Amino acid sequence: MKHAALCRQIGYSFAQPQLLQRALTHRSHSADHNERLEFLGDSVLNCTIAKHLFENFPDLPEGDLHRLRSSLVNQQTLAILAQQLHLGQHLLLSEGEIKSGGAGRPSILADALEALFGAVWLDADFATAQQVILGLYIPFIANIDLRAVGKDAKTQLQELLQARKLPLPTYTIVETSGKGQAQIFTVACEVPKLEITTRGAGSSRRIAEQIAAERAHQLIQNLK
Repeated sequence: MKHAALCRQIGYSFAQPQLLQRALTHRSHSADHNERLEFLGDSVLNCTIAKHLFENFPDLPEGDLHRLRSSLVNQQTLAILAQQLHLGQHLLLSEGEIKSGGAGRPSILADALEALFGAVWLDADFATAQQVILGLYIPFIANIDLRAVGKDAKTQLQELLQARKLPLPTYTIVETSGKGQAQIFTVACEVPKLEITTRGAGSSRRIAEQIAAERAHQLIQNLK
């Protein structure tokens, strides 16, 4: 089956492969694209994450629950999860989008992942879509520092390094591609003392830095 590796990663095989194909199709490629599935996926994602947080964080007040959910369903987090799935390799894009780096653009990756959730819902049911979402999100949520709810990734990384009495990270643009609104920045985040270097790509330097910082933060938290 086409995209078998992706199906194994999310733990779900499609009975209707055309739904998966549509979920992976950007509007630049054809009229049968993923935007309506994205709308559906956004709904199941928000509901699933809200329910999970409500059940698993009983001591968090409503304001913190809202901020935590927002940080989990935003473009940055969705793009990180999509990159972990190598989703960009499966996307159907126009030649122009491919040349401008669309397969690595956070907005396109985030939209495609939401469309994938919507496709699972239509192919199976709401409960199955929830299982796929939680399969990706539970490991991610496990690494969240509740004290950092509402703080961006660069701030979290800075505070983590300061707590360990380590120098602050450095951010360097290592590559730019595309032109105008289609420009993509790739930024390296370096923590020399820990020999850690991560990269992030985004439509602005700020977004790229945040993605790289999030990856560095996760790596450091996993260090023993």
